[in-house]
Amino acid sequence: MAIQGSNPYQANLLRDGVRRYLQLPADQTVLILHAKVAQKSYGNEKRDLGEAGFQVCGYMGLDSMGSSLMETQKLSFEEQPDAKGFGCAKALYISDADKRKHFRLVLKLFFSNGQEIGTFHSKLIKVISKPSQKKQSLKNTDLCISSGSKVSLFNRLRSQTVSTRYLSVEGGAFIASARQWAAFTLHLADERCTRSEFPLREGYIRYGSVVQLVCTATGITLPPLIIRKVTKQYAMLDVDEPISQLHKCAFQFQGSDRMYLCLSTEKVIQFQASPCPKEANRELLNDGSCWTIIGTETVEYTFSESLACIREPVSPVPLIAALQLTGGGDVAMLEVQGEYFHAHLKVWFGDVEAETMYRSPKSLMCVVPDVSAFGSDWRWLRYPITVPLLLIRDDGLIYSSSFTFTYTPEQSFIPGQQVLSDVPQDSDKLLDSIHQEFTRTNFHLFMQS
Repeated sequence: MAIQGSNPYQANLLRDGVRRYLQLPADQTVLILHAKVAQKSYGNEKRDLGEAGFQVCGYMGLDSMGSSLMETQKLSFEEQPDAKGFGCAKALYISDADKRKHFRLVLKLFFSNGQEIGTFHSKLIKVISKPSQKKQSLKNTDLCISSGSKVSLFNRLRSQTVSTRYLSVEGGAFIASARQWAAFTLHLADERCTRSEFPLREGYIRYGSVVQLVCTATGITLPPLIIRKVTKQYAMLDVDEPISQLHKCAFQFQGSDRMYLCLSTEKVIQFQASPCPKEANRELLNDGSCWTIIGTETVEYTFSESLACIREPVSPVPLIAALQLTGGGDVAMLEVQGEYFHAHLKVWFGDVEAETMYRSPKSLMCVVPDVSAFGSDWRWLRYPITVPLLLIRDDGLIYSSSFTFTYTPEQSFIPGQQVLSDVPQDSDKLLDSIHQEFTRTNFHLFMQS
């Protein structure tokens, strides 16, 4: 039987359950990894797409343009060393007959007994006919790749789909995997500095730049690399134009003698390119040194069934994108902005339920609870306290978030006593991270994510 807060006893029971959850969260996460762009498939040719999820039964397809019908591919999940399940929709593609400029992936998950877990959507994927051969302009940044964004690298020998291998990480080492791809954060570095310093810079990645690839899952990094444009298996040394989606590129180890990142079957090695005597601005590469680069996206859905026996699908899983605080005095309101909201959700500040009003699938409004709701001890608050922000469905399903709230006492709260003078010096760092402020019964409430 689901726990609900319809009477004081059930409300207290629910609050106790939320406290236990906060002490020891028992979350499940569905993680969808996908490319930012997809190239159309012509005839029988198929373009691969991938995804990751929990070890259950699953089907993935493209959203159906308003139709209830959707072609799907069944996913087979394999157990990972970290106890996560992984599945890849290798045969999924968008055909030339599909005239959309954007689409989403749709993932449906079930338990082995047929019970539906939920339906989950990717972010928007841009459809392109073929990789752009023109020099990219920063006036049109749709296909450019910025510093700090996530990318995937793959190698396809002689353009054969069956030979596709992805740069990945396994057992703490870089490998070329035929079954699983990894996302890497691509950082633009200051090439004038030493490797030990390696300060990162903002901006769009250009050929000839020094970059660093950092695995998003493990944090393992490759040494500083110079990214080169590839034309007909030659690394172009004098090109400095912006990099575009699905471009062929090569990665030269900074400070090396023409050594490039290369694959050899499943191993990642270094390959020494051959100089071109007649063209000093080119170096001849082998097939294994030519990589295709593509931007990637991640969308994460997290939920916990620890407070109830769920009979309904967990979807739609709400995603919080931003918070907007309004009002003050006796009534302070918080607008929670995001996606997939519905009328059966309540906003919780830690273990305190807030009065919540549903506005739209992208907006919830709630009354910010007074700090005294956390107990009598908090009334004499001397230091800032931070509480997590949760969304809880009316059947007890918990959706955690990365957003928190910080209550901070006013300096004049306790007469004759300078409360904030006791706050540690490093508390300025906390205050610097605060986004917005309002006054409520002698307290300031700050919002941060």
